Amino acid sequence: MIKMDEVRQLPLDELKIRLQDSEDELTNMRFQLALHQLDNPLQIRYLRRDIARLKTVIREYELDIRQDAKVAK
Repeated sequence: MIKMDEVRQLPLDELKIRLQDSEDELTNMRFQLALHQLDNPLQIRYLRRDIARLKTVIREYELDIRQDAKVAK
């Protein structure tokens, strides 16, 4: 599980890469759940929340709310 402080420190490129990886992982977990191979179904909830965190920070970059992070990096 990713903490919001950690997410906010990442550059935009890294955020997009992590978002794509997380979405791929979520797809795999859903298949595992359907086949009754997923050990802990709560992992899906945690992963969905991580994806929401990533999308929130990416959207902040798009709206230039995260402008201070762009200048600092």
